[in-house]
Amino acid sequence: MAEITMTPATAREWNDLQAALTGGGDGRTCQCAWVMMRSAEYRAASVDARREALRRETEAPLPPGILAYRDGEPAGWVRVGPRTAHLRFERTRVAAASPEPKDDPSVWVVSCFSIRSEHRRRGVSAALLDAAVAFAREHGARVIEGYPLDNTQQKPSSNALFVGALTTFLDAGFTELARPTETRRLVSLTL
Repeated sequence: MAEITMTPATAREWNDLQAALTGGGDGRTCQCAWVMMRSAEYRAASVDARREALRRETEAPLPPGILAYRDGEPAGWVRVGPRTAHLRFERTRVAAASPEPKDDPSVWVVSCFSIRSEHRRRGVSAALLDAAVAFAREHGARVIEGYPLDNTQQKPSSNALFVGALTTFLDAGFTELARPTETRRLVSLTL
């Protein structure tokens, strides 16, 4: 069985982060900027500008997420951090369904997953979610939320699963709080 290990995504892991983001799906062009920018800002930003924004985040004191390695090879990434830093969630129905105060920095969110295609269906997402919860707890989060796709009714495309699968969150101990859209769920875990 393959060994899955984790590390916070700092500037030291930049090349591995890029490898994780470019293994299938929208990660290469999005650079995990979609949740960090308002809509107009995201549309106006080039791929290079998005990449540079993520690079700067990896140089900050609080890394923007966690990298997964499978047998030493970059396999995936998850973005996790205070919900207040995720500008996209200021006006979304999924985040608006949260009972938590919008300006509370102790509410964290697991917002994006990117798993290289050759490492999918091998436990990487679940391992990343566990690591994200531990990271949030270690950095003072009180609550951690997710806004995954409900994969219990139909099988979503791999690309659509960048927000995670509902079953992965439920298996990790999250509780479903709301169904803000037909396909998206609000899940929460008190730390």
